[in-house]
Amino acid sequence: QVQLVESGGASVEAGGSLRLSCVGYGYNYSPQCWGWFRQAPGKEREWVAALAANGVTKTYADSVKGRFTISRDYRADTLYLQMNSLKPEDTATYYCAIHLSLSPPLPAPTCTRGTRNDVNYWGQGTQVTVSS
Repeated sequence: QVQLVESGGASVEAGGSLRLSCVGYGYNYSPQCWGWFRQAPGKEREWVAALAANGVTKTYADSVKGRFTISRDYRADTLYLQMNSLKPEDTATYYCAIHLSLSPPLPAPTCTRGTRNDVNYWGQGTQVTVSS
């Protein structure tokens, strides 16, 4: 059974840094994409960052560009989100997500849309709280 387990969430002051981790279990082939999403109370889920299957192409939401970095340790099968210069508006539950399929749909998954054809596995979330 495929599982994604996030960790690293915490409460920090504005300007601080955190690194979120996401470990994948239960699969033995590479996902089509990896992504981070977040959801603040009373708001819709929003995409934060994505890493393409080539492991090189990284994309970011405008709200986090220049502050957050997505990366992956292939040996440890762990996805990271390094978050610097945190702001109170970054407060949310953060979820890692992948598309894992032997027959990926079209259009190709990018882990940026968050729809069922784009992401088919989600982690349970980790809470990040940034105080001013």
